[in-house]
Amino acid sequence: MISYLSDLITIGSQKLASFIILLLPFTTTYLTERPEVIMLIVGFGGQALFASRFIIQWISSESVGRSIIPIGFWYCSVGGGAVMLIYAIWREDPVFICGQGLGLFIYLRNLYLIFKEKKTNGA
Repeated sequence: MISYLSDLITIGSQKLASFIILLLPFTTTYLTERPEVIMLIVGFGGQALFASRFIIQWISSESVGRSIIPIGFWYCSVGGGAVMLIYAIWREDPVFICGQGLGLFIYLRNLYLIFKEKKTNGA
């Protein structure tokens, strides 16, 4: 199953490379021939998005003078976690898949609880 998903992601990365070449004709066909280059960019992008959540949390905490976890933290967690899960599936790394999969569940659950509380409080 993981191997099948990995193959689908590889095909998707090749399609993404073709789209990039269409948008930026000066890029080489190297991207379509080497899907791992696209996936490395995707992996680093996911890691950057995931890491940015701490910058959001730090700025928000500094602005109120106490430690808080703003909703943007959870959005960056979901976005970065989802991209890194895709990368982990592509790599067929079960440890990374389990870690990101569980984390993604936790981040989505926190967002659910936040929206549930807002709905209950009528905000």
